[in-house]
Amino acid sequence: MTEETTLPFAHLKGTILNYEISGTGIPIVFIHPPLLTSESFFYQKKQLSHHFQVITFDIRGHGSSLASERPLSMELIARDVRMLLDETGIEKAYLCGYSTGGMVLLEALLAYPERFLGGIVVSGMSELTDVYNKIRVWMACNMTGPVMLMDLLKKAITNGNADNHETYRQLYESAKKDTSNDVCMYFKQTIAYSCTHRLRNIKHPILLMFGRKDRSFHRYAHLLHQGLPNSSLYFIKDAKHQIPIKNATKMNDLIRLWVESLEDQHTERGLLDLAIARKMNPAMYGEETRASEETEASPG
Repeated sequence: MTEETTLPFAHLKGTILNYEISGTGIPIVFIHPPLLTSESFFYQKKQLSHHFQVITFDIRGHGSSLASERPLSMELIARDVRMLLDETGIEKAYLCGYSTGGMVLLEALLAYPERFLGGIVVSGMSELTDVYNKIRVWMACNMTGPVMLMDLLKKAITNGNADNHETYRQLYESAKKDTSNDVCMYFKQTIAYSCTHRLRNIKHPILLMFGRKDRSFHRYAHLLHQGLPNSSLYFIKDAKHQIPIKNATKMNDLIRLWVESLEDQHTERGLLDLAIARKMNPAMYGEETRASEETEASPG
């Protein structure tokens, strides 16, 4: 059994953020991308709460959280994460950011380094510069105005992240509450924000997790790995961008093994990463020089 509670909290002129805590242990706060909500981490709550204290929340104007009275920005969301820790009495936690949520994670580590133990970036980036994805984000933002287009966008994104009809229903029902202005502002921040030049200032241990088939994001995987002083990079076989739901077991096992490996202060990080890859797929990763068919580790 895991302990679970849902508690809204108020701050900044009455803004209400809805959050949920599941399980006990080392805290991990999960950050969702635009339009999606905390329901993106349904499988993380279900599986990781046996090992960690899983904290999920709806960003302003998303899901059950009220609309923001201020323009949404990465800095504002990062501040909300810090205030969420204050509200729950948590001194330090790991952060896990999915897609654009990875930008929030990086900003939070830069702004409030003393409050975090490390970060887990899933299909994330420090900047968005490729034309293909910038056009997709621009189109998404322009669909948030008209009601019919906004509903079509919600259906498209939630369906793209779902692994079955039930998870689609959960994602869509939660996203139906999203406010168009906050969703659009969050999308705009995806294009406007960049912290690539500050990555070297992040000293925390960072787990980078990307889909092998998410090829347009491989550039961001390597950019992060090269810029962050203490990072471990993994690619998940047959995975695309939507890892939290469609590749939940692999993601959750990798998080658990990586956090456990940080307790070893004596073994070289590269050897620890290799050991994790072998545990993820012992049949295919029997030798150091042999690439895993399931999970490929690139030591930080």
